Amino acid sequence: MSEKMEFQTEVRDLLHLMVHSLYSNKEIFLRELVSNAADALDKLRFLSIANSSLLPAGTELRIDISANDSTKILTIEDNGIGMNKEDLIQNLGTIARSGTKNFMQSITGDAKRDVNLIGQFGVGFYSAFMVASKLEVHSRKAGEEQGFQWVSEGTGDFSIDELPKEKNGTKITIYLKDEDDCRDFSQDWRVKNVVRKYSEFVTHPIYIHSLDKDNNENVERLNEKPAIWRQSAKDLEEKQYKEFYELVSHEGGEPLAWSHNHVEGTQEYWSLLYIPARAPFGVRYASEHSHGLKLYVKRVFIMDDCKELLPNWLRFARGVIDTEDLPLNVSREILQSNKIVANLKKHAIKKILDTLQSVATDRKEDYAKFWIEMGAVLKEGFYMNWEFLDELKNLLRFKSTKTSEKEFVGLEEYVARMPESQKEIYYIIGESLSAVQGSPHLEACKAKGYEVLFLTDAVDEFMMQSLKEFKDKKFHDLALGDLEFEKSKEEENAESENKKTYEKLCEALQKVLSENVSEVRVTSRLKDSPCMLVRAAGGMGAHMEKLMSLQGMEVPKTKRILEINPEHEICKNLLKKAEANEDLGSYPAVLYGQSLLAEGSVLPDPAAFVSAMNKILLSK
Repeated sequence: MSEKMEFQTEVRDLLHLMVHSLYSNKEIFLRELVSNAADALDKLRFLSIANSSLLPAGTELRIDISANDSTKILTIEDNGIGMNKEDLIQNLGTIARSGTKNFMQSITGDAKRDVNLIGQFGVGFYSAFMVASKLEVHSRKAGEEQGFQWVSEGTGDFSIDELPKEKNGTKITIYLKDEDDCRDFSQDWRVKNVVRKYSEFVTHPIYIHSLDKDNNENVERLNEKPAIWRQSAKDLEEKQYKEFYELVSHEGGEPLAWSHNHVEGTQEYWSLLYIPARAPFGVRYASEHSHGLKLYVKRVFIMDDCKELLPNWLRFARGVIDTEDLPLNVSREILQSNKIVANLKKHAIKKILDTLQSVATDRKEDYAKFWIEMGAVLKEGFYMNWEFLDELKNLLRFKSTKTSEKEFVGLEEYVARMPESQKEIYYIIGESLSAVQGSPHLEACKAKGYEVLFLTDAVDEFMMQSLKEFKDKKFHDLALGDLEFEKSKEEENAESENKKTYEKLCEALQKVLSENVSEVRVTSRLKDSPCMLVRAAGGMGAHMEKLMSLQGMEVPKTKRILEINPEHEICKNLLKKAEANEDLGSYPAVLYGQSLLAEGSVLPDPAAFVSAMNKILLSK
């Protein structure tokens, strides 16, 4: 006789919440039910250690799924531990009661480590009502003779009947709702896609049963690929790692390197992290690129593109993290505030950076290729990140005044080859290598034999706001007007004399260029060029102004300092004009214009500059 019972714990409200709010898409229900089936198999295997009669020799622990498109019925069946009447009432009659959780609490010590349980009856089971108008659970507990059937339409009550069942285990029958996104789950292709997406690495075999056009039954296994991240690294070959990279990256090609780890302790998790050899598509644009890590819980896929596991500046990485310590029904909101996830993220960052450092040290040519592809992305790590700055500094690579066409220099090497007289690390920022290589700002350092780093990525302006020093050597931007080298007494006297001599010319130039420059002064930094523009400390650089302008941002009007070379013939000739109180004509405009061009800036009025140049060329 059928026995009808009421759900506990305000079931109507809870069911409504779970069906309509808990999961972001309906296909999750199949992941939950397959995981529960895998739980039941693991429980039986574990209990059979003490009672071998529960699992006869030669029994294959398995999950079988059938989808019938004509009846719109989907079934998931396992030959695991099963449930009796009391289990059905306790596990399925109370929302969020977890049979798995209670089972885990009943075992301790080494036994708890040995049993591998995935899902949780309760919340996950009821996700099936997202697609079901009715659920039937037919189960027989291992070691018992009587079977029982639990039935509910998810409207507030359920019934339980005695119903014979030949073997132990549980069969869930889902009567699909008459809605397009529910009826789909009666079709083989839909079920196969979902199972392979979420449950491809579940330990136990999962089979799907289908009928061909002649009504012959076909049986296909859906999960034959091993979860290699759960295997010992010593048991795996390089070929297997490379094959799995293709599976998780979908990019083609081979990885640059990988890191395979198993961590035990207060948390237990596995990670298999890859560094691509080539930049993934769109990786330069953070807003358009997905993060590459997949999150698994006990071999069950939870989410792709898991941003909570990696910072944006490591978005090129690919791989898997699998943990024992998160619930299957974890949401992004929970991930964002979860301490376990924070530890997983820290682990992933450290392993990726360690792997990159190993490549940089042992495979310099390969690392140089990586740097060309993804160095600009890695540089983003200097923004709002104080924990891994030292590791990032060691990974930086630069073109410089002393590198060949195919070479890069790291900061360690740069500092090691600094002359004893050099006290700082010098760099220059520009929009291209050709622009900075011809900059007049380099002349003083070249004369001293000091190496200058070239920074030509858009992110460099932002990086240098955090990159202040390396091994007690401060960074110095050559575009600043405060560059000072040690000078001999003779050099100091000559500089002081030049300042007095050129005072009148500086005043004349300042008067003409007052709208654009804050000061005109003599410098000893220039060797070949007649002049250049520098900025005062705290002032915005020309490259930053250009970046802001390109992004449509309002660029504040800043005046820079024009420095002139007292040893250059143009400046000497202008000095004569100034001393004779002659009009400087088009020279101030041309000097200012060529200074803008030399630093890579855009001329505010190209036509006026050309006109000024023509006047000088035509003058006698």
